[in-house]
Amino acid sequence: MSTGPGLESLVDQTISVITNDGRNIVGVLRGFDQATNIILDESHERVYSTKEGVQQLVLGLYIIRGDNISVVGELDEELDANLDLSKLRAHPLKPVIH
Repeated sequence: MSTGPGLESLVDQTISVITNDGRNIVGVLRGFDQATNIILDESHERVYSTKEGVQQLVLGLYIIRGDNISVVGELDEELDANLDLSKLRAHPLKPVIH
């Protein structure tokens, strides 16, 4: 994974991270290093289910190892704020197999 200008432009922005084990963690990117280990602040994990709405588990300050990251993306905070996560249903993501 490249640590080029993509991550630098996301510092202090709200991002969504999908990990290799299928977790979706949302938080404010505070920093990263050459191994793409990232530090998130004000973070929470979104747990998806087909039977009930999205659960949000508070994590707070959180570090994710670079070798456990599949996808990092900027989160549109305005669009995200308009989502009713209690009504959203989805299958949990499956782990990434290398």
